[in-house]
Amino acid sequence: MWTSCLVFCLLGAVAAQPVTPPVAVEIAPPVLPAGEPAPVAPVVVLLRLTIDEEGEVSRVDVRESAGPAFDRSAMAAALRWRFQPARQGEVAVEVQADVPVTFEPPLAPPPEPPSEPPAVSEPEQAPPPSEPPPAEPPPAEPPEPEKPAFATTVRGKAAAPPPAAVGDFQISVGQLADVPRHSASDLMLLAPGVMLANHGGEGHAETIFIRGFDAGEGKDVELRLEGVPLNEVSHAHGHGYADTYFIIPELVDSLRVTEGPYDPSQGDFGVAGTVEYQLGLKRRGLTASASTGSYASRRLSLVYGPPGSSEANFVGLLVRQGPGFGPNRAYANAGVMAQMELRLGDETRLRLLGSSYAARFSSAGVVRETDVVDGRMPCEADADSQFFCLYDPNQGGAAQRHLVSAELRSRLSGGGRFVQQGFAVMRQMRIRENFTGFLNDVPPIGESQRGDATEQTYRGLTVGLRGRYTPGVRLGDQPLPLELGYIARFDDVLTRSRRLRAQGGAPYGTLFDNQVRTTNVGAYASLRHAPLSWLTLRGGVRLDTFLFAVEDQNRPASDRQGPRIPEESIEAYGFFASPRATAEVRLSPHLTWLTSAGLGARSSDAAALSDAELAPYARVTAVETGLGWRLGGEGQPYEFEARGAVFTTRVSQDLVFDETAGRNQPVGPSQRLGAFATSRFTLLERLDVQGSLAWAHATLPAPGAPSWKVWEGTVMPYIPQLIGRVDASLRGQLDVGTFPVSWMLALGHSAIGPKPLPLDRFSEPIFLFDVAASARWKALELGVSVENLLDARWREAEFNYVSNFRGPDAPASLMATRHFSAGAPRTVLATLTVHLDLQEAVP
Repeated sequence: MWTSCLVFCLLGAVAAQPVTPPVAVEIAPPVLPAGEPAPVAPVVVLLRLTIDEEGEVSRVDVRESAGPAFDRSAMAAALRWRFQPARQGEVAVEVQADVPVTFEPPLAPPPEPPSEPPAVSEPEQAPPPSEPPPAEPPPAEPPEPEKPAFATTVRGKAAAPPPAAVGDFQISVGQLADVPRHSASDLMLLAPGVMLANHGGEGHAETIFIRGFDAGEGKDVELRLEGVPLNEVSHAHGHGYADTYFIIPELVDSLRVTEGPYDPSQGDFGVAGTVEYQLGLKRRGLTASASTGSYASRRLSLVYGPPGSSEANFVGLLVRQGPGFGPNRAYANAGVMAQMELRLGDETRLRLLGSSYAARFSSAGVVRETDVVDGRMPCEADADSQFFCLYDPNQGGAAQRHLVSAELRSRLSGGGRFVQQGFAVMRQMRIRENFTGFLNDVPPIGESQRGDATEQTYRGLTVGLRGRYTPGVRLGDQPLPLELGYIARFDDVLTRSRRLRAQGGAPYGTLFDNQVRTTNVGAYASLRHAPLSWLTLRGGVRLDTFLFAVEDQNRPASDRQGPRIPEESIEAYGFFASPRATAEVRLSPHLTWLTSAGLGARSSDAAALSDAELAPYARVTAVETGLGWRLGGEGQPYEFEARGAVFTTRVSQDLVFDETAGRNQPVGPSQRLGAFATSRFTLLERLDVQGSLAWAHATLPAPGAPSWKVWEGTVMPYIPQLIGRVDASLRGQLDVGTFPVSWMLALGHSAIGPKPLPLDRFSEPIFLFDVAASARWKALELGVSVENLLDARWREAEFNYVSNFRGPDAPASLMATRHFSAGAPRTVLATLTVHLDLQEAVP
């Protein structure tokens, strides 16, 4: 039901090489400022231009002024210049250059001949004949504007390191932002083999399926925002819980998705990989969007980029609200994000980032399939009402997050770089869920079941430092890219889980209540070397240490020796080292073969540790090999790239969802065998198409089975074996009468194969289509998006276990049955956008 190109792409690694300066290709002359007297001599304004990887002038600074009027005119002209970008080897890089802009005085008009000869009062003797005066030279042609001369040495920004593996993707969102996205989390679908599910409501973190892992809400995926870690240690809902719902999608410029533990900079939770959101706003000025649509949903976004500044400077506001697509699905959330970049001298930048977010949401939870089919749900009798119904209305949650970050970047003499970052995150969350109804409670003698609902609370403060240093060393006459990095992170959190009564929702029992303080200090070193022109070797090692201090506030009030204080403190310590390596073979200018191997780890949930324990870690061993191919780009009107690889991983201690605890629980070692292929084609700024297909087989190996038999064992539940995705956007322009109108069409399609469930059951396959269209005239843009175009009745999450939702006194069946959380039906959203560009967009 869907197709995509499944070929390979260039993963060209670029060893550090001298920077080739940019070449001017389109230089418009400056315009003399209006209202200023014409200069009588050339006027020169010296500008410092920042020329990005696309050859665009992204920033202009005045180095030598000629007055405010001439400075403004020179800057306006420079912003329209185009260049072939500077290159370091074959990779385009951002550079800075000092460029003089000259305002020439206007040419003086030739003198007019006298209208009458001068009067002669007395006759005079005619003068002796003389040679005629030389003819006036014709007026000079206006000189053609000169291409700017680079007055200083070009200083290139260090090229982004080449991929650490075939599955290391630097994904520019670009035109694919046109595809309907529910939140910034959906941008992860641009990486192959990624599927998201949400059984908790709009504001609950997404469950991430990636590379054959059920990564939960972050337990196996390291998530970062501009370097700030988002995974939350010892979270009550699950160790590593990471909510990206607070990120404003309009402010996401790109993502780096590293599937597998192959880059030494990857840290805790990077078992299946690492996802880092990178922010930026290319459009300068104010963009305001207001949306409304199905089920009374409302969305308002405001993003602003100060004119004349780089895309690193922005502020954004996003507000969302609605009753949801069914009962008990209401949501309301609001967030603001702002970033500012300051220049501290010629080679140093300070970037400040802040974010604040609050949300509240209701959840319908899960329902038994047999109750839906038999029409026993407490809703109307029609099929849709039964499908979207619920048992327990006391489900949902609330969240708050406040984040600040300061990052200092400096270029050093000799080509080195130094980056230092400090961050702080305050977080609070409460989640209420019920997966089993009336099954697990052990009530007092003679009383009925009180209910299985859980309330999970998390409140924490995270502060930390991270940095990296590239000294710019050389081996003979060849650069030797060496990078040294570190992280120091401290978490002080309260994590608690309680049982709630079905009637009224009051807590009646505590499952755990811990005050946790964790210190993580890690460091890594990586090195890249090209001993041969066709061979590049890359490797490194990472060392992480953890100190856990836990105050258990849920101990018994007495034991065998008598009464005691119901609290207890424990400390534990642990460390792990993770070597990683990659070999890259350039088979041709367009074809590359990469093979990578690495170790990764997931730290321990502090709630499971004992005093003075050497903290155990879940260790992952991963190997991957594949090819890459790339065509076009580098001044061509099109670009095509694709990748494909096979991989295998083995985890020493995996986790699987346990319905009785409402969170993931240990199940022992696991292993995976998989493959993926992905491709992307872009044509000018008109067409952008990406497709991917991924297959993974995850199993629990039999005790004593050889580790190399990665295809044998019991199939792990809940992990889809086949995932496909297509994203496409087409843009154009047409004339309506005398008015030019820009238009856009976009498509997103997900295809997800059956997921294995416990007890040899399988879920239903999922096929979803999302479409969008818009038209813009001048500052106004009108758009419409439709999610789940075919109005499929799909199940966002499916489980298979024993439950009892019939009541506290009903006999509990011991037969497992299928449970599911209903996915959203067709949803239509109309959007009006106003683009108040305070600076003309660079064409």
